[in-house]
Amino acid sequence: MSSSGASKSGRALAFASAFTFCLMAAGALAITLLGRPHRADVQLDLPEQPGMKIARPVAAPAPPDVAATGPITKPLYAGKALVADPALTENTAQGPLPRIADDGRKPMTAYAGPAASGKFKIAIVVSGLGLSASATRSALEALPSGVTLGFAPYAGDVGEWVSQARGKGHEVLLEIPMEPFDFPDSDPGPHTLRSGSDEDSNIQRLTWALSRFTGYAGVTNLLGQRFLSDTEALAPSLTYLGRRGLYFFDNGSAAQSVAPTVAGQVGLPLAQSGTTIDTIQTALEIDHRLVELENQARANGSAVGSAFLYPVSIARIAAWAKSLQSRGFVLVPVSAIVTAQKQ
Repeated sequence: MSSSGASKSGRALAFASAFTFCLMAAGALAITLLGRPHRADVQLDLPEQPGMKIARPVAAPAPPDVAATGPITKPLYAGKALVADPALTENTAQGPLPRIADDGRKPMTAYAGPAASGKFKIAIVVSGLGLSASATRSALEALPSGVTLGFAPYAGDVGEWVSQARGKGHEVLLEIPMEPFDFPDSDPGPHTLRSGSDEDSNIQRLTWALSRFTGYAGVTNLLGQRFLSDTEALAPSLTYLGRRGLYFFDNGSAAQSVAPTVAGQVGLPLAQSGTTIDTIQTALEIDHRLVELENQARANGSAVGSAFLYPVSIARIAAWAKSLQSRGFVLVPVSAIVTAQKQ
């Protein structure tokens, strides 16, 4: 090779090396200023198949332990419905807690929804509200006021949703996170009531949930199959709820629940779901379960069912309720069933 050819090759190699170095330097500078590139998350929306059983969403982690609302110093209303009353409130650093008023009034009656009179009463609780704004809004727009609504304690704006629900005439329940059998695979959150925890720890967690918003007449379980089957763990919590003037609604998800027995022992008003309406989320199956509720009401005078705010559940309950009165039934809040059972 001639000296001139070698010189040209050397210059080309030097230029290529310099160019590569500049590219690497520019890349390093970009990462330094902008951070490392991230792979875009990919989400797959899989269509629901007929008869498919879909796991109910588990609540997101709780917000920091700060008061969700300020002290209650005067009665608060949503339309004509009471949402908060100083006489029924113990103001704490965590937030307002329900209490029995000095004159004996209880939150379970003061915050109860209006109940129509009729021979055959049916109550339905739809749970899971407050976690999804769009799903909660759809439920409030579609469901008749006689349906009782359960709100999870985690969303920061849950109090606003509860006010809207009360303003539309709904009775409201607070969902208490409780330990399921497959915990921690299914985890209701850091404030979950646990079978293996001591009484003080569970009461602290229960108190946290009770302080998240006001206006609820009772509480219900969020998951909780293990906790509801443990008499020793459950009794102190139900006793605490009774002392605060609330009722407990067992949504029927725990086949081995001892809640009715324990509630009777500690004097806590309780109602238990006799039918889970949307175990299978198809219109046909939900309609069958609603007919079962009617049959139970005819046989016993009243019946209680539970559901989740799946779109198909909301749609079928709303359609079913339109002709309910013509068939001799009335849709009532859970408090009306609880009161009837006490008489």
